[in-house]
Amino acid sequence: MLREWTRADTETLLRVPGADDDKYSRGVVGLRTGSLAYPGAAVLGVEAAWRAGAGYVLYTGDARDAVLARRPETVARAEPGRTRVGAWVIGSGTDAEHRDDAERQALEAILDGDAAAVVDAGALDLAEEGAAPRVLTPHAREFARLRDGLGLRERDLDDQKVRADAVLETAQRLRATVLLKGARTLVADPGGDVIHVANAPTWLSTAGTGDVLAGVVGALIAADVDRPLAESAAAAVWLHGHAAARASGAVGDDGSRTPGHPIVALDVAEALPGAIGELLSGQRA
Repeated sequence: MLREWTRADTETLLRVPGADDDKYSRGVVGLRTGSLAYPGAAVLGVEAAWRAGAGYVLYTGDARDAVLARRPETVARAEPGRTRVGAWVIGSGTDAEHRDDAERQALEAILDGDAAAVVDAGALDLAEEGAAPRVLTPHAREFARLRDGLGLRERDLDDQKVRADAVLETAQRLRATVLLKGARTLVADPGGDVIHVANAPTWLSTAGTGDVLAGVVGALIAADVDRPLAESAAAAVWLHGHAAARASGAVGDDGSRTPGHPIVALDVAEALPGAIGELLSGQRA
């Protein structure tokens, strides 16, 4: 079944912290992302996780200095230690070809754990591994490579029905939620449901926005670990698109639509708190 995800759906998944909440109950997000070659991916994912409402962000990757320079409230260390992570984000800004044995072991430990893992970019080759609940976040080229590696036949992804069928087939093969990024993003649950989200402005098609999205997905999963992963992922996509619309000026303060203007990925992350506040206050856009 193909379902359209809406603003109202997203609103139901957001909440204002209560008097009894603390940094742990608001959600702990762990990120093992970025690299010496691509430290920006780590910075963007960490920034997004914080700004999407995480109460605690743990970073264990190789871009520690860049992350702390931007977000000093982040806990950065080589291993998670005793921190109980609600959701992990792995792979953004990394390259599987340059992964050493120690890094592979660290990723496998995450994928064998209890916490859900958002698997992006350079970790997608590990999509079949581990018992952890997973949300895979490929773009179209990564999705084609993923299917090829699984031995699934090539599909015409320009045809929307065929595209939805391919995402569902992949989710069922991997027993994982698959989020195929694009102007019309599809989120497939292995149980048989496919959600489509299409609220983003075209200005969102710029480098680094996928790293931001991964951080938002991680934050929304960690905020309610018992919620179905596909719902958290779809809400993250909608929120990400709405933040981009606000950042680009494609949605005016009065709810009007305009052509908007160029943005960079950090603009989207910085627009997340305002987008969340708007939804929580019940304002229309």
